[in-house]
Amino acid sequence: MNSPSETTTVLVFSHRSEVREAIINAVGRRPAADVGRVSYVEAATIAEVLTEVDAGRVDLAILDGEAQPTGGMGLSRQLKNEIAHCPPVIIAVRRRDDRWLAVWSQADAVIVHPLDPLIAAETVAEVLRTRRPQAANG
Repeated sequence: MNSPSETTTVLVFSHRSEVREAIINAVGRRPAADVGRVSYVEAATIAEVLTEVDAGRVDLAILDGEAQPTGGMGLSRQLKNEIAHCPPVIIAVRRRDDRWLAVWSQADAVIVHPLDPLIAAETVAEVLRTRRPQAANG
């Protein structure tokens, strides 16, 4: 994981630009002081997501669970099973009851629309914190 002084790259996937914008606005440019700033890469298609993740340019992916024609949940499961060093994935769902599907998708976390900026930013920060290499005890 990047230090707080470095920028973290977050990929935001949805076929709808307004959903991508809502996610970016909710999380913000600095979800927490200890995880540093984030920059965003927007993806409207699965091909764009696969290109960015395969190239290793993504530190975290936030996927729209309602995206069409393939939703973020199926895409998350595909990434987790096919990418050796898959970045953490957060699924954005429309219904709180769909959280179980996000678990099936092997997502690292879930956020629910309408997005609460405090919860969205804290969820991103928590996922990024867990990806940091831990210092060896000694």
